[in-house]
Amino acid sequence: MGKHQNKQADTCPVARSVELIGDRWSLLIVRDAFNGTRRFSSFQRDLGVARSILTDRLRGLVDAGIFTIQPASDGTSYLEYVLTPAGKRLFPVVVALRQWGEQHLFQAGETHSQLIETGSGKPLGLMQPTAQDGRVLLPEETQVQGGLPS
Repeated sequence: MGKHQNKQADTCPVARSVELIGDRWSLLIVRDAFNGTRRFSSFQRDLGVARSILTDRLRGLVDAGIFTIQPASDGTSYLEYVLTPAGKRLFPVVVALRQWGEQHLFQAGETHSQLIETGSGKPLGLMQPTAQDGRVLLPEETQVQGGLPS
């Protein structure tokens, strides 16, 4: 998965996460899985990624416990890549990246996809870090504390 030994990866959760899912293809594979993609051929077709790169990224995501491989749900001989509970917990990360992109990478009136809640048909609320009491936190109201056990 293109590991670049990051000195901070020993203690920094962000560095470890980026080492695992921070490359373009891995994150787009996870995004597509949230959109219902499960088969190798569908990932390849939808992403337009080289077979060798897709094979490498899927193997790494399976090895990391983000995906599991299961027999196809339709009873065919195909295999499917299914998000594990740990993989599903990446949903807020993908939503936050999507929302940042919507806010900062499109001109006013420019067409883009939008994530909506299926029950209401309305866009999701903005993903924001909150304090224990529910207040939205600004970066200057937080600090990193080192040396904590997992």
